[in-house]
Amino acid sequence: MVSTSPAGPVMRAQSLSKVYRLGEIEVHALSAVDLDLYPGEFLVILGASGSGKSTLLNILGGLDTPSGGTVRYLDHKLSAANDRALTRYRREHVGFVFQFFNLLPSLTALENVELVTEIAPHARSAREVLELVGLADRLNHFPAQLSGGEQQRVAIARALAKRPDVLLCDEPTGSLDYPTGRRVLQVLEQANRELGTLTVLITHNSAIAAMASRVIHLSSGRISQTQINATRASAEEIAW
Repeated sequence: MVSTSPAGPVMRAQSLSKVYRLGEIEVHALSAVDLDLYPGEFLVILGASGSGKSTLLNILGGLDTPSGGTVRYLDHKLSAANDRALTRYRREHVGFVFQFFNLLPSLTALENVELVTEIAPHARSAREVLELVGLADRLNHFPAQLSGGEQQRVAIARALAKRPDVLLCDEPTGSLDYPTGRRVLQVLEQANRELGTLTVLITHNSAIAAMASRVIHLSSGRISQTQINATRASAEEIAW
């Protein structure tokens, strides 16, 4: 694979496969996937529902293990790691942003982010990251008092608070309307640009691919196409 960065990859998946067994039926979610991830890039993984996007993201994030092949993060072989090692990897290196916000309703925006800062070894200030995502005036609001886009920005702040090396985003605009989704993309773009966080975003929305430095197209569990964008669109230019 051709490098898109002068540095070598920080993550490498080779011959990755994932098979789910439902009784006597085998479902091949991933087959022979080779993928390198480079420092600071904004990677979009594009594919229809059932193409294997979430399965791939979960394996990269240490939430799931492959049936075959290898996954490495720097010198860590994730595909051979036990549960304790994967938990440590997730805690120290990975931030997650999901389609659904997963905020605790009884805690304020600030308190939801502080949950992470209490366990992450080198965390940013919860106030600092909430200011970064444009919520300095909403620190003491509960999730029910926030719009959907604001809740997603709290979720992004929570992910960024641990200073992740890798930010993994699973359909982060999937439950949002267009103006709100675009605002969320602006926040992710800003984090990638200003913090240099390797960002991987999976989506079925092909318009978002224009933001990426590189686009991986998944189909039926396989990489069908790799696209490098010579010029990246800003989030403000994205329309769908």
